[in-house]
Amino acid sequence: MVANENKENAHKITGDIIGFMSRQGKHCSLLADTADCVIALGGDGTLLRAAAAHAHLDAPFLGINLGNLGFLAEVDRAHIEQGLTQLINGEYDIEERMMLSGRLDGAAKEDSALNDIVVAGQKSMQLIYFSLYVNGIKLTSYVADGMIISTPTGSTAYNLSAGGPIIEPRAQAILLTPICAHSLKSRSIVLSADDEVALEIEAGKGDSVQECVAIFDGHRRLELQTGERLSIKKAEKTTSIVRLSKTNFLERLKQKL
Repeated sequence: MVANENKENAHKITGDIIGFMSRQGKHCSLLADTADCVIALGGDGTLLRAAAAHAHLDAPFLGINLGNLGFLAEVDRAHIEQGLTQLINGEYDIEERMMLSGRLDGAAKEDSALNDIVVAGQKSMQLIYFSLYVNGIKLTSYVADGMIISTPTGSTAYNLSAGGPIIEPRAQAILLTPICAHSLKSRSIVLSADDEVALEIEAGKGDSVQECVAIFDGHRRLELQTGERLSIKKAEKTTSIVRLSKTNFLERLKQKL
């Protein structure tokens, strides 16, 4: 179990869940080397962090939402025991969600994201100059606050706030949405999941060196600068999400929005 202690009553609810699971003859703890399921208590952000930190457990993730707006978190605080009972009884489905992997060209290490990878300037309100390549071919150049490269799961996150389209989360696609581009013709681009995207950081005004950052799912950072290229593609691994409700995505979308 992973809990966001900054959420109201998170500590108490954590204890309640552990106690409930124990009474059902199940073991639930905050630390584990193996697991049949990872319960993320907090919101979508908590589930994203849990998915990154505990991917090695190879277990599905169940989100319990203690916030306001959640597309990943399946259970609200008023129905926690009902949701856990369904989990114990096997009354659920598993959705496999596509992820993205990204790395600097020439680097061995890569990172992954369930929602999105955002490229932006190191400083707030900083315009950046960069070029977009798809499958090795330069598509266009941008002057913008940055770029959001998202999965269908992430289409309802930062991408949505930036004016990008909503994509059914089980779809296989890579979504590109420029952030406040200095152009009247910049629009989101939806690519096949088999495509490979690269963002190359160009020189800034007066051929200055630009210092940028790639942010994976809102909290893991990779620094890059002029001349460097970030390559992004569909990750080999997926994230398994527990679905208790039979409500489909469009019905959930109507409820959330």
